[in-house]
Amino acid sequence: MRRRAVGAATITVVSVLVFAACTPRDAVMPPAPSTSGPEATPSVGATVPPASEPPALRPQGSATDNLPYFDAINRAAIAADAGAGGRDFVDALIAAGFEKSAMQVTADATTIGDPADSIQFSVRFAGECLVGQYGPKSDGYHSAVRPALGTGDCLIGQTRPIDW
Repeated sequence: MRRRAVGAATITVVSVLVFAACTPRDAVMPPAPSTSGPEATPSVGATVPPASEPPALRPQGSATDNLPYFDAINRAAIAADAGAGGRDFVDALIAAGFEKSAMQVTADATTIGDPADSIQFSVRFAGECLVGQYGPKSDGYHSAVRPALGTGDCLIGQTRPIDW
């Protein structure tokens, strides 16, 4: 059930991004009614300043270039399921175009079976690491771009296999 919610959230985010990209950059604003005199009336044909583009995967970009997209995907997974676990984030990131073989994720539970205070997940990208953290004891979602470790990995300590 949780996997379907993450999939639906991912599809929603991608759809919003695709449809937002279809909006013309030079849209013309209709004239607004005057509220206090002639100086309050916008000129006919005034253009809307270009809105910032929605985040998108930039395969040729840096990890920093891709952090907004990484964040958008992870926040969508959380919006779909506030109790999202490692697999939810990994599946959402894969569906969004990140490379599965470049990912790492920590366990959702401690060695004695209790829920982990937080989970970390990462994507190795252009020689750096996109790192996310989420859980009840981490005060919400956090992310950062960090250098890859000397091993080439992104996370320190034991991670679980991404074998699904």
